[in-house]
Amino acid sequence: MRHGGRAVFEQLRANRVELVFQVPGESFLPLLDAFADGDGPRLVTGRQEGGVSMMAEAYGKLTGRPGIALVTRGPGAANACAGVHVARQDETPMVLLVGDVERAQRHRDAFQEVDQERWFQPLAKAAFRVECPDRLPEYVHRALHLASSGRAGPVVLALPEDVLAAPCPTPTLAPVRSAELVPSAEQVAELAGRIAAATRPVVIVGGGAWSQAAARALAAWAEAWELPVVAAFRCQDYLDNRHPCYVGDLNLAPDPELVQAVRDADVVLVVGSRIDEITAGGFAILEAPAPRQRLLHAHPDPDVPGGVLQAEYPLAAHPAPLLARLAATEPPAARPWSARTRALRERWLRWSGRPDPAPGRIHPGEVVRWLCEQLGERALLCHGAGNFSGWIHRYFRFSGYRSQLAPRSGSMGYALPAAIAAKLLHPEREVICWSGDGDFQMTLQEFGTACANGLAVRVVLLDNGMYGTIRMHQERRFPDRVVGTELVNPDFAAWARAYGAYGARVASGDEFRDAFREAQRSDGPALLHLLIDPEAITTRESLSAIREAGRGRRREQEAASSHPDRAGAGAADPEAGP
Repeated sequence: MRHGGRAVFEQLRANRVELVFQVPGESFLPLLDAFADGDGPRLVTGRQEGGVSMMAEAYGKLTGRPGIALVTRGPGAANACAGVHVARQDETPMVLLVGDVERAQRHRDAFQEVDQERWFQPLAKAAFRVECPDRLPEYVHRALHLASSGRAGPVVLALPEDVLAAPCPTPTLAPVRSAELVPSAEQVAELAGRIAAATRPVVIVGGGAWSQAAARALAAWAEAWELPVVAAFRCQDYLDNRHPCYVGDLNLAPDPELVQAVRDADVVLVVGSRIDEITAGGFAILEAPAPRQRLLHAHPDPDVPGGVLQAEYPLAAHPAPLLARLAATEPPAARPWSARTRALRERWLRWSGRPDPAPGRIHPGEVVRWLCEQLGERALLCHGAGNFSGWIHRYFRFSGYRSQLAPRSGSMGYALPAAIAAKLLHPEREVICWSGDGDFQMTLQEFGTACANGLAVRVVLLDNGMYGTIRMHQERRFPDRVVGTELVNPDFAAWARAYGAYGARVASGDEFRDAFREAQRSDGPALLHLLIDPEAITTRESLSAIREAGRGRRREQEAASSHPDRAGAGAADPEAGP
């Protein structure tokens, strides 16, 4: 009779799981043994659990099916929390399998013992501990189902070592078939009617339940109705940026004119996305709890629309069927917003066009624009969290759905694990990892995973010798008091070459172009180490300008404190964005 580890393996195989990302541990040896025959999912061995959990999350983003991470108890589970957090915030289907202490040793302060259920309950969508070997197929099936249904997210299964080793006679269950919320004809007509009655509508798209079908339907509907489409935070690939109705995105430093256009909209339709703080501009663009715009909100989870912001028309529906039915509706004869859509499109083309001059011999914006021109439509750009991503947000033009992988959670260290998962799934595609020096070093050990698997991931590493985002905020709020944000970095190119990969240290734009072409000729991983002037801190301001503005605010605050009758007069907001 098969053991529990084999039962888990077979349940994953029945659900078309292609890859399982893991760091080995003695707590799940029976499950690890099930991979030895090579008759199911491919086992990908990473270097640290935070990295493999992010790989699993990226797999979920790319496929729409749960990504699987396999880690050991205690320290392994603690490290894996990083990817679980990304999956929860980004609404990504994911299952984390955690080897656990034997049942007989529970509550005896066993080696690396942690109450996995209680630990993960606030972080994951659900967390279970399997106590009966006969129920392993049931629990794996339930985890895969919950991860994908409604508001998708991570589900954690704690698997005691003796449960995995015990016989499991329960047969493998049929693959998961998740229900899809399809709007009625009446609901679609109501939604279309409310938009048709608007004069300044805006459509915001994003979220974790998106698909190629949703992207195609959105493109058709937006074009027929001439509606301006705005991408939610780090969802810029949901509509081909060449589409005449794509007008930009709401990120950490968005185009001020686009922000004003959304503020001035009379109707805002949000499709697929929860309304997060970044997209809502700190809830100043869409005000909480009652936005000034008439809010129409469609999401697969009925708890989301109207949950944070009051919605005039909340709707529980998946994006693909909703948009397909909207695309089939007859556009109104009078579309008073058409000229506004064209004007917003022209504004975005200027905003994302030729970058303004920047300090240093390497201009990150020019690098991004060159990459955009050189890479084909099938290229996939992965980036992490930090100011270095601002140049991607502003200047890269994404060619279609799933040409971008990025953490809406704001998690550093995401780009490299995501690029590894992407290249494993799509070896024929050009996969770029765009990272900063602080961001990269959160998970740089996974470069070894790329090398071990011969993955031709191209890492573009921007090194300015500091945690740039925090330094920016530090100079804004506490100018001239720099502490805790400096980095002392190695020669990353030499480090890459030590792995046997291609590595080049780049000090100018011309050197970058030559080095990137050389990297493309290599058949394995490549790393380009770009030396960036610390002054090039954002797409709009230098570090010195931010510091000087911070000094000005400090002088105003000191003057106000010495003259209480003038307190508040002309004081700037210390939390203002870049």
